[in-house]
Amino acid sequence: MKRNRKVKILATLGPASSEEEMIQKLHEAGADLFRINMSHASHDMMRTLIKRIRNVEARCGRPIGILADLQGPKLRVGKFAAGKVDLVPGQTFTLDNKDEPGDATRVYLPHPEILESVKAGHRLLIDDGKLHLRADKSDGKSIVCTVIAGTKISDRKGVSLPDTLLSVGALTEKDRADLDAVLETDDVDWVALSFIQRPEDLSEVRKVSRGRVGLMSKIESRRRSNGSTKSSNCPTR
Repeated sequence: MKRNRKVKILATLGPASSEEEMIQKLHEAGADLFRINMSHASHDMMRTLIKRIRNVEARCGRPIGILADLQGPKLRVGKFAAGKVDLVPGQTFTLDNKDEPGDATRVYLPHPEILESVKAGHRLLIDDGKLHLRADKSDGKSIVCTVIAGTKISDRKGVSLPDTLLSVGALTEKDRADLDAVLETDDVDWVALSFIQRPEDLSEVRKVSRGRVGLMSKIESRRRSNGSTKSSNCPTR
């Protein structure tokens, strides 16, 4: 099965695509590389998926790449008294350090590193960008925002900060355990790292992996330099 194309197709394995038969169908349909999401896959499931991919590879006679995607820091808002609230573009909405159920005016943000780092003008994207907030002011204890787009928010939704550089490192304890398990298999080609903000975020993984896997940086923020916006997403070994 020869493929004369420069673009590689990456397919994520999930509940509907984890069986060997489906993996083979995806590969035959064009998938060159399979992603194992370590946010949801246990170490046993990861090893099972690797075995299934390699079985398909042996039958099809063409190399298949495997990418293990580490979870990275999970930044989420707290809970709401009613589970969710409706918002209106243009209204004020606050994220703060008060460990209390949220309402249509505010919600708890259990991440002091965010409260201390966000500046006026920074964007906060909630629930995979479904809700777009703009920070108007921040004092280290709360961030007063304007709702730019989106009309609702609910419990424990994720927070993305494309304009903010945080002090938190890229690897969590879970990531370190997952990385060790991935390297023990000696059968994963790439490791993807979430929330990479600075070159130093790669140093620990490089030291541990010692060139046994390729490293793929997932850039989820932007860095400003001399007034310009720069972004890099270069896979490295």
